[in-house]
Formats: sequence, structure tokens, C-alpha cells
Amino acid sequence: MSWDKAPIDLSTIKTLNDDSGRSKGRMATYREAIREALYLALKEDKRAFIFGEGVDDAGGVFGTTLDLHKEFGRERVFDTPLCENTLTGIAIGSSLGGLRPVLVHMRTDFMLLTMDQLINHAAKWKYMFGGKVSVPMVVRAIIGGGWGSAAQHSQPIQALFTHVPGLKVVMPSCAYDAKGLLLSSIAGDSPVIFIEHRWLYDHKEAVPKEAYFVPLGKAVLRREGRDLTVIADSFMVTLAQEAAMRLGKDGIDIEVLDLRTVRPLDHDLILASVKKTGRALVLDFGYKFGGISSEISSFLMESAFKYLKSPVRRLTLPDTPTPCSPALEKAYYPDTDRVVLEAKKLLRAD
Repeated sequence: MSWDKAPIDLSTIKTLNDDSGRSKGRMATYREAIREALYLALKEDKRAFIFGEGVDDAGGVFGTTLDLHKEFGRERVFDTPLCENTLTGIAIGSSLGGLRPVLVHMRTDFMLLTMDQLINHAAKWKYMFGGKVSVPMVVRAIIGGGWGSAAQHSQPIQALFTHVPGLKVVMPSCAYDAKGLLLSSIAGDSPVIFIEHRWLYDHKEAVPKEAYFVPLGKAVLRREGRDLTVIADSFMVTLAQEAAMRLGKDGIDIEVLDLRTVRPLDHDLILASVKKTGRALVLDFGYKFGGISSEISSFLMESAFKYLKSPVRRLTLPDTPTPCSPALEKAYYPDTDRVVLEAKKLLRAD
């Protein structure tokens, strides 16, 4: 397919992609960037198709699939009933048959109904058949509450998928990466869980109109610093960058590392950054116990203990179900103030 020849943007690997570069060129929102990636995949690869609840309705899954069915037909962009386990089986079967399915869930919560298909089948087929088959499928799902969607529609369960060998898990924090990572996910040969954050859909930055690939498994430094490394994923990168700007006014120089994919992790860049600063604060929009922040903390204890000037700290969502009450939700989700506080606590721990 011709879009296989789209360039891999090596400039985004282990280099800065800070605000100066993100405000130049054609601007697009996170939701527009995702739609563009889907449009390009459908246009350039006849094997690609998109399905899931609401993909062809008036809202188009927060605008990310808006009117794609009008351009490519309902044979390739179509709504489905609520039968998640069966739909995942269709995605696996069609990918084994040579197609490139993109299955969309409005919420990660709904994916709990698909775990047998994902874990016992999609993740394992390539291994069980000695690499003779692959499962090139993408499962999109959305996290982020804030509107009273509560305990069964706001669960940040991305860590469940990172636990399974054979699955890749992507969590873009910006529009540029959302487009490039989604194109890489669709073009790749692995089952990919693509986790979008609802609060990022209106974020805007420079996004090339043409196709490009951002490689999976490669983190990026959003900001260089000397005093502390903040390692973050998804919306937490936004909080990290805001906190870094505020702390900079107090003379505290924060380095911000955006994971971009949480499986595989970019261990090399994490290690290099923490070796330089000697301190690590891990931010994850998920639970602390057994979560992504736990994995990164363990990795740093095993690989960077002698470089650490103070213990690793973590800031995550509380280990409780998501509340429905607006007042409790406000207390439940971390904000920039919390990141600033945790960073100062870590620096005082020397």
C-alpha cells in the first residue's frame, strides 16, 4: 500500500517536540487528527475498515469518525449493536484473513466484555503459530470522565492491557502523535489497544495534512530540565507541562518525558533522563496498585537505583471507583496543583 511509504518522523524520537514546533504549520485538534488518520487509512488501503457503536451517527464518536461512511460507504464504516465480544472476534478473524480492522469503543469499560478474545486469542495467535500468522487490528477506546459518567463509564483500565504479552498499548497526549501513532498502529502487524483521552479532543497544534508515522515504543522529551524527570502518559503530560512552567518561575527545572506508548515502554529514554536528573515523578491517569506507575517505579529501582538522589514518587488516580458527584470528581482527578506539590515534596526528600 502506498501509505507504507509515508515517512517515519525520526525527529520526534528522543528529541524535543516542544511548544515552539507545535504552533507552526497547519493547525488541527486531537479529534481532527484522529479522523485524518482514519481517512488516510481508508483511502490508501482497501483492506482497512472501521466499525463499532456510533461510528456513523451524527456525532461520529466525538467527531473522530464524522461522515467517513459518506465518503467510503457503509461496507467499510458501519455501526454495530452492543455485542463487544463478538465484534472483537470479527476483528480478529478479519485480520487473520488479511484485512485491517479498526474497532471503536466509546469507553474502555466496554472492553471488559472482550477480554477473552483479546487476551486468549488476539494477543497469542502469532506466538502460538510460530510467527506464521499475525493479527493486525486496532481497538480504539476512550478514557476521561468529568461529566458524571461514574464508576462503570470512567474506568482507567489501560494497565490491564499492558499486562498481556502480545498486545501493544498506545496513549497519545497530543494531536500530532494521535495521527502518527494511529497510522503506525493500523499499518503494523500487531494487535494494538489505542487509548484516547476525552479531555484532549479539543487540544490543537500543528499537524501535517499528509500521512506520517510516529513509531510505537518510542517516548519523547517534551521539555528538558536538570532537577527532576516527570514521566507521564496521555492527559497527564498536559499537567506535567503546566507544572513545569509554574515550577520554572521558582527556579525549579523540570524535564518532561511523554511515554506515548505504555507497552512497549521506552526504557532507554526513561533511564537516560533519570540518570541525568537523579529524580523521578511518575504520573499515570490510572490506578496506582499494579499499574503503569508501579511498573516504571520497579524498572527504575532495578536499573537506576545508584543514580537516584531520592525515592521515586507517583501520582495517579485514587484506588477507588470513579465517583459520580461533581464535587467528588473534582477531588478525584489530579490537577496541576497536585503535580506541583508532588514535585516539591520529592525535591525536599533529598
